[in-house]
Amino acid sequence: MKRHTPLFLIALIGTILLPSTACETSTAARPTENLDEATKAIAESNAIYFQAFAQGDSSIFIDRYAEDCCIMAPDAAPLCGPIAPLEFFRIAYHEIGLRNGKFITTAIYGDGLEFVTEEGRWQSFDGNGKEFDDGKFLVLWKKTPKGWKMFRDSFSSNRKKQ
Repeated sequence: MKRHTPLFLIALIGTILLPSTACETSTAARPTENLDEATKAIAESNAIYFQAFAQGDSSIFIDRYAEDCCIMAPDAAPLCGPIAPLEFFRIAYHEIGLRNGKFITTAIYGDGLEFVTEEGRWQSFDGNGKEFDDGKFLVLWKKTPKGWKMFRDSFSSNRKKQ
């Protein structure tokens, strides 16, 4: 005796095996759109970051960071919390003599929903416009109610200690 597969069973298997877009909504941002938004915000923040040092205005610098940030500079304990950016600015401006710089973003990773990671290189300049240091960085950016802010900032120099 020959058994026939019921038509509804074939339809059910086809529904399970075929890709479906029925769960997507037109109002939800796609991951690439979210990453594009984060990338744009990071570029805007990086474009004004060193203005803080050029103008001697710590408020510009502080606004780049999340309130629960940690700045992890080389050869130093991490500076964490809401006063970390001010403390780092004070050290960089008054003790190191940082007056300008440049970020070169080489990659941004993530889906752009809550966190993204920026990878890149940096250069630091003194008051005479002379480069005195350069290195690489990884920054974990966090989406906050105030926009994309640096959550973890880790960097190191390419130059050997003297």
